[in-house]
Amino acid sequence: MQVHEIMNRAVRSVSTDARVMEVASIMCLYRIPGIPVIEDEGRLVGVIAEKDVLHSLFPTLENLMEEGMGNVDLDRQMTKYKDVLTLPVSDLMTRNPITVSPDMHVLRAASVMVRNRFRRIPVTHEGILEGMLSLGDLHKAIFHLTVTARKPS
Repeated sequence: MQVHEIMNRAVRSVSTDARVMEVASIMCLYRIPGIPVIEDEGRLVGVIAEKDVLHSLFPTLENLMEEGMGNVDLDRQMTKYKDVLTLPVSDLMTRNPITVSPDMHVLRAASVMVRNRFRRIPVTHEGILEGMLSLGDLHKAIFHLTVTARKPS
């Protein structure tokens, strides 16, 4: 079984100049933890994930050194979120993401995902985004294949 047989082709994506507000809205509204970032007719240039957006809320090393671990005002750190929402996606995205190809065997794709601790991964052909593959898609397909192959007793 190959990736193209089970990948999700209806993928939400954003451009590099989109604002984080747009991305955060999509993430929260549709419960999507990561969104591909594309340019020029679908060329994948990055991925922006919830962790990329939230990372800026964590205290910096300088904060920790100045205030000490237990003295950082976490409520004040959270107020930085409104500033993060105004940034362009290009400021926070992960560039040159790891991808799989549509003609890759699903277990090879799963090994790439597990090795990198990904739950979803972009599927590209010659750099063009064609879909997304999730561990859930993969598990469901293997389960379905196995159950339908069983002979009734």
